Amino acid sequence: MIAIIDYDAGNIKSVEKALQFLGEEAVITRDRDVLLAADKVILPGVGAFGDAMNRLNEYGLVDIIKETVSKNTPFLGICLGLQLLFESSEEAPGTKGLGLLKGRIVKFPMEMGLKVPQIGWNKLSYPNKGRLFEGIDEGEFVYFVHSYYLKAEDERDVVATCEYGVKVHATVEHGNLFACQFHPEKSSDVGMKILTNFINL
Repeated sequence: MIAIIDYDAGNIKSVEKALQFLGEEAVITRDRDVLLAADKVILPGVGAFGDAMNRLNEYGLVDIIKETVSKNTPFLGICLGLQLLFESSEEAPGTKGLGLLKGRIVKFPMEMGLKVPQIGWNKLSYPNKGRLFEGIDEGEFVYFVHSYYLKAEDERDVVATCEYGVKVHATVEHGNLFACQFHPEKSSDVGMKILTNFINL
């Protein structure tokens, strides 16, 4: 069973539907016992970093997430869920992230004339191809929606990148902790393969 963390963030239902489409049992929950008993856990999300951290704290989910990760349960952050795993974000100065991975979330540079947020398909490169991309060729396209992007401190954790004016750390993997800035659940067959690879870990 895969548990999807419920903290009133957008996009949770579409992740649930994608997992159900793949024949996987999924439950949306913030119950500690359910989360700790799950085979795998997903932290999805669309929205603002500061608001999301406030809700995670309000619902007592911060310690549960850290306990889940410490148990080596395969854990996947998606979009805002990736950003929350890191230490801080320029979107919410002074707000601490979960700090499970070293790095920070920064805003796309406006002086480059980029359309922000990045909305749409972008292709992936693999500096250190990870387990989520088994059977997926470099150069495949996935779907992004974001105004801020990750600069991971340890580039050995970065398994996929894309270019959008700057190099975006699009996917990280550290032990059994995984995260994607893009939306696999909205990324057609490639995204379904990524989720299948996570299910099969």
